[in-house]
Amino acid sequence: MNRPKATLRLRSGQEGQRPKTGINKISQLKFDEKGLIPAIIQDYKNGDVLMVAYMNKESLKITLREKRTCFYSRSRKMLWRKGETSGHVQKIKSIYYDCDKDALLIKVQQIGAACHTGEWSCFYRKMI
Repeated sequence: MNRPKATLRLRSGQEGQRPKTGINKISQLKFDEKGLIPAIIQDYKNGDVLMVAYMNKESLKITLREKRTCFYSRSRKMLWRKGETSGHVQKIKSIYYDCDKDALLIKVQQIGAACHTGEWSCFYRKMI
């Protein structure tokens, strides 16, 4: 599939203004009533879906700043950086948001297993 390359076009009067960074685009996203947005984590080389987790604005800002994934744990109600105890970190390669602005696709370089079970991906169980 050929996708047109995104280009930044400045309108008259915008010359000299800096393009929006990822942090500036957070305000465009639609977080749910709990302040969360789902993030699909995908291997940037082979396209494997590695995991799904949730982010709040703070964890997304940390992710953008550190270029490593940081999520919000719904069960523990706290931030967690992927790999902080296991060493299995996810280095950010790119972040996209969907057409409705209510979900993220984060392409990463996965170091070690993505799943807490030790599996490469959390999606290792087949239904059909």
